[in-house]
Amino acid sequence: MDSRTTVERAQRLKQLHAEHRPLVLPTVWDVWSARTAAAAGFPALTIGSHPLADSRGADDHEGQTFEEVLAAVRPIIAAVDVPVSVDLESGYGQKPADLVAGLIEVGGVGLNVEDTVHSDGGRVRSTQEHASYVAGLRAAADDAGVPVWVNGRTDLFLHAKGASGVLDQAIERLRALEQAGADSVYPVGIQDDDELLAAVTGAVAIPVNSTAHPLRHDLERFRRLGVGRITYGPLLQFAMADTMKDMLGPWAP
Repeated sequence: MDSRTTVERAQRLKQLHAEHRPLVLPTVWDVWSARTAAAAGFPALTIGSHPLADSRGADDHEGQTFEEVLAAVRPIIAAVDVPVSVDLESGYGQKPADLVAGLIEVGGVGLNVEDTVHSDGGRVRSTQEHASYVAGLRAAADDAGVPVWVNGRTDLFLHAKGASGVLDQAIERLRALEQAGADSVYPVGIQDDDELLAAVTGAVAIPVNSTAHPLRHDLERFRRLGVGRITYGPLLQFAMADTMKDMLGPWAP
């Protein structure tokens, strides 16, 4: 993909976030799912690490190398005419500049980066460490002249025994990511908790990303709670797998 097209798609992704509250980005994993979602009318997509890994027989949590991920997402991005963001987990041990350079080279215009460092035993980055990594991503994108959309994810709620008990710490982290240059923030694991979602959406001025299940959740509820961006994580693929098994069941021996 030429650099002009990449910049135009990055600008379009930013515009879409401003136009839609929330912006729904179907989480895809191969050319077929990407083309199907685009044909359904979605103006932008995201490639999820978990469904991508499952589709390739690999493990989630950086069970693929950065080079393998880039090789896998390149044809997906090239297959559609809409902006595509890529879940890059915790960065695959890459420096921010190298992560952004690889993403741009395959035509990606957005990224998701989390604070669980899978390459280092699954430890969770400190607030300052994660903010510094996001700041490095922002600087690298600016230096490259491509307004890559940076979605800063935290897994604090996901790892906590009681999600409400880490609310203050999570808000501190989300605000730090915002100050570091994240375009949106993604507190994973609270999609079913109205109180926690409302608290985090009210704490930052940038869009808050929530995971959603395409059948079990309601778009208007997320809008009412102030969610600015929705992705499906692995839940779209899971839902399709359930439907496929239901369809195939009567034909099984």
